Amino acid sequence: MRTDALSVDTSKRKFTDLTGEVERFVSSAGSNGLVSVFVPHATAGLALIETGSGSEDDLDNALEGLLPRRRAYVHSHGSPGHGADHVLPAFISPSLVVPVVDSALQLGTWQSIVLVDLNRDNPGRTVRLSFIPA
Repeated sequence: MRTDALSVDTSKRKFTDLTGEVERFVSSAGSNGLVSVFVPHATAGLALIETGSGSEDDLDNALEGLLPRRRAYVHSHGSPGHGADHVLPAFISPSLVVPVVDSALQLGTWQSIVLVDLNRDNPGRTVRLSFIPA
């Protein structure tokens, strides 16, 4: 298994498209297999969504409806709404697996791998990439 880690600064955005970095990783990792993408953080997740078409805003609005920042959370330290950050990974998984064929991600036409991070308290993120050959 080949593995690598990305360092991502999310201080300026809630959604970070990682597709290019994952494509670069699998192009040098092997021809066929699976790539695992994992965020080892309690307040971030990964999504397969269309980017650049308004889907990021739609997801942001949906998450605000599901996990309102102004709500009182038992987990209440940190910035307002930080309790919602800790619930996020129950809905937006911290991991995903994508098939790789001939060194190419087998994503759908409009799918991108996106890091979702609503937590403003901790913008330094690590994303772990692992390639499992066939």
